[in-house]
Amino acid sequence: MTAQPTPQQRGNEAEDLALAYLQAAGLVLIARNWRCRLGEIDLIMQHHQTLVFVEVRYRRSARYGGAMASITPAKQRKLSLTAQYYLQRLSHTPPCRFDAVLIQGQQAPIWLQNIFF
Repeated sequence: MTAQPTPQQRGNEAEDLALAYLQAAGLVLIARNWRCRLGEIDLIMQHHQTLVFVEVRYRRSARYGGAMASITPAKQRKLSLTAQYYLQRLSHTPPCRFDAVLIQGQQAPIWLQNIFF
């Protein structure tokens, strides 16, 4: 009998899938699991001239609202503060946006661009 993957393993697999999906769409990886004292950003990518902060959300099913429902206003605030901290380290501020890659069960990833401001 094979062991069930841990939540951390499932999260890593979802990020791997999201990364491959976005790279196939032409985005370039800048950083993965970028952390600071304020939080973590799953993927930071370049899309043409835009810096993209990507939140990857995996849910086994749509039960309890699914993957998108898990990006709560509190999570959005935390991502925004973390991104601001990241941007302070740069010599200039490029155009930016927040995207999400939603993965539910065995369905294909759903890429949502500009999910909040």
